[in-house]
Formats: sequence, C-alpha cells, structure tokens
Amino acid sequence: MMKYVRSFLEWFILIVCTGTVLLFLGVIILDIIVKGWPAISWDFLSQKPTHAMTSGGIFPAIAGTVLLTIITAVFCIPFGVCCAVYLNEYAAENNLTRIIRASIRNLSGIPSIIYGLFGLALFVQGLNLGTSMISAGLTLGLLSLPYIVTTSEEALRRIPNSMREAALGVGATQFESIKDVVLPSALPGILTGVVLTLSRAAGETAPILFTGVAFFITGNSGEFNQEFMALPYHLYMLSTQHQAIEQVRPLAYGTALVLIVVVFLLSLSAFYIRYKYSKNDK
Repeated sequence: MMKYVRSFLEWFILIVCTGTVLLFLGVIILDIIVKGWPAISWDFLSQKPTHAMTSGGIFPAIAGTVLLTIITAVFCIPFGVCCAVYLNEYAAENNLTRIIRASIRNLSGIPSIIYGLFGLALFVQGLNLGTSMISAGLTLGLLSLPYIVTTSEEALRRIPNSMREAALGVGATQFESIKDVVLPSALPGILTGVVLTLSRAAGETAPILFTGVAFFITGNSGEFNQEFMALPYHLYMLSTQHQAIEQVRPLAYGTALVLIVVVFLLSLSAFYIRYKYSKNDK
C-alpha cells in the first residue's frame, strides 16, 4: 500500500512542479505576444532603425543574428562531430579519455560571459580580428562546441555495437563502417543536438557583448569583418539602456517576440528532424 501511495505522491509532485513552470512560462510568453504583436509589421521586419532607434525596423538585427548563427555552425559542427567520433569510436577507455570527457562537460557549465572575455582576448586582441562578426561567431562556436560534442557522442553511443561488427564482418574498414553505418544511424540525434545548440546560441548576449555586437550601425550589416547588430543585444539595449525606454518599449516587446519565434522555429525544426528520421527507420 505504501508503495502505491509513494508512487502517487511522486507523480503528483512532478505534475505540480511541471505545471507551475509551464504556467509561468505561458504567462510570460502570452504577455510578450499581447504587447509585442502590435509592433509587428512588414516595415518592422524589413527596415532599418531610424530616429535614434525610436522607430523603424529591426532588419539589420535579424540579418546579423542569422549570419552569426551560420558562422557559429560552420565553426562548431565539424569540430564537435569529429571530436565525438574520435572519443566514441577511436579513443581508448583510459584515464586520459575520461579526463577529456570530464573537461568537455565542465566547459558546458562555464558562464557565457567568461566565453565572451575569452573571445575578446583570443580573437579580438590575440588574433587581431577586431570587434567583428567573425570574432563573435567564433566565440559562440567555442560556447557551443561542448554541447555539440556531448550530444553527438550520446547519439553515437546509442548505435548498437552489432552494427559496427556486421560492417567489419563484410570487409569494411573501421572508417568505412563509421562513415556508412554508424554516422547515418546516429544522424537524427546529432542533428537534433546541433539545432537545439544553435537555437541556444542565437539567443546569447554575453559572448558577443565584447566581441563585435553594436547597438546601432550605419553601414552594411552583412560584412563579416565589421561590427553588427543582433536581436539579443538589441533587445537588451532597448529594454535597459535606451534614453527613452518608455517610448521604445513596444519595439522591445516586438523584438522579443521575433527572437522567441526564431528560437522556437529552430527548436521545432529539431523535433521535426527527429520525427522524420524516426518515421523513416520504422
């Protein structure tokens, strides 16, 4: 009897905690939608800011966020997946490998502002890349790298060893078995982790704060070697640092809504990728 009571209490506490979190999340999102939707228009999405950021649109910030995410993906995905393949398929199970894995997981817990300071020291000053989109993208790539390695390795671990042994049994080399059997089977999990990591990176402010983001630029926002605008920093400035906060508050809510939609679409694509590949495997 006590076993059933304990099980019921555990489920009840879990449901209450989950419902409380979802309730507060729903209230916040609903508030942003209600206050941000009136600001959404084609002009808001396609034009540059004007009149000291009190009117106009956020197109440079949207373009900067998209380009920044692309740079981050180009840098972190190949390195992260290759590192995961090495750790799971080639590295021996010894103390060195365990230390490497522990270090990667510890890097995932470092505050993002530390990555921003490291990117400032390494990319902006050390490599003389200056405050630019490249510096910011590489910094976000370093931030995303531990997550890519961890999620990719977990996806590779889920592949049964029997599939590797079957490939080796028909004459394939280890590299061929990984390329033709293991990686295609682990691709749904890898892609899901990649997309979720990039959606998190797209909403980061601290890592790009010192490496290239600007509140307002007058030149071309698509050049990689110059400062750029991004939605997270633009929202931060409109909400806390603008000289007319009350006047630009509707624009801030509109920017927050656009950022949430961008992150939501990236997350939704991750679930779609997993669903599509899972359906194909059946």
